[in-house]
Amino acid sequence: MNDNTDKFDPLFINLVLTLHNAAMLQMGKLKNPVSDKIERDMSQAEMSIDMLDMLKNKSEGNLTDEEKSILSRTLNELKMNFMDEKAKDEKPDSEEKTEAKSEDEPDKEETEKEESEKEETNEGEDETDEIKEGKEE
Repeated sequence: MNDNTDKFDPLFINLVLTLHNAAMLQMGKLKNPVSDKIERDMSQAEMSIDMLDMLKNKSEGNLTDEEKSILSRTLNELKMNFMDEKAKDEKPDSEEKTEAKSEDEPDKEETEKEESEKEETNEGEDETDEIKEGKEE
């Protein structure tokens, strides 16, 4: 029985790391080695993370300390990366709205600055007109 345990330990760790790499690829954190492109599929990434969570729950009490540690660290890393990627998905929507609004409506500060410059230019023209009128008289 001890021979099987020695045989299964690296296999379990290999399975955990395989699911880890799959999730990282699916989140677009790693380049796909086949297509040589960054590809994202967040639903597949979530499924890979869920499989690791299931392994953790189903193997409770049967893992060595090293296996528990690797599995826990892997899950924590993946969950943090997943949350980060989800936040990126939500962030561009609000940025796009801000950019679209900025393009449609001029910036208030820019508008005020332009109006101020126009007033200064008009004042300068008025003074020039007064000087010209004074010379003509």
